[in-house]
Amino acid sequence: METVWFILLAIGAYLLGSVPAAYLAIKWSRGTDIRKVGTGKVGAANVLNAGPKWLAVPVAIFDIGKGALVVFIAKQIGLSSVLQAAVGLFAIIGHDWPLYLGFKSGGRGVFVSLGVITMLSWKIGLIALIFPYLLAPIKQVAFGVFVFFVALPFLSYFLAGPFGVEDKVAITCGFVVLTGIALLKRTVARRNELSRNMPLGKVIFYRLLFDRDIADRKLWNSRGATSQG
Repeated sequence: METVWFILLAIGAYLLGSVPAAYLAIKWSRGTDIRKVGTGKVGAANVLNAGPKWLAVPVAIFDIGKGALVVFIAKQIGLSSVLQAAVGLFAIIGHDWPLYLGFKSGGRGVFVSLGVITMLSWKIGLIALIFPYLLAPIKQVAFGVFVFFVALPFLSYFLAGPFGVEDKVAITCGFVVLTGIALLKRTVARRNELSRNMPLGKVIFYRLLFDRDIADRKLWNSRGATSQG
């Protein structure tokens, strides 16, 4: 019976994760396509570029809620820790590769991941929420996100007790996959014109660490969504 519940919940998690809140918010409020504005990403961060800026808050809350809700339901129906994590991963995959947008043009899944992580360990979730923004004064939030994702499996395994991780092996395995999805999503985008002639290794390096193709942050942020490859 657990298998049946997992399959149903996994499908539901993917479909819920696929709901592109950022796309819908900008479409309904401005009549524009968020994929053609700012960074072109379908996520709360790009809502700040597409406006109105206040919409970034409900979009972020909705995205966090997608991840948190499916894991919460998995807990309530008694699924094992590994299946709880797996259900959360389906929500993240839905957000990153949404059915409703043709399996492309999704977001980075950072806020959905935050919801999943928080339900599996609220203490690690709190770190996920705070740590990247400690680097905001030096404009390196994306690097902070990278550092957190890399550290995530180590936190859940080696500090399972202090962080209240009940099944450290299962949860850590889930976090390894979650980190892999997060870093994969950063690297799979097509080349931008600004990086067209750069070595692939250098592009991947900048994407993994800083979520951009080049070293110049200001030039990258000013490129406009229509210039994305």
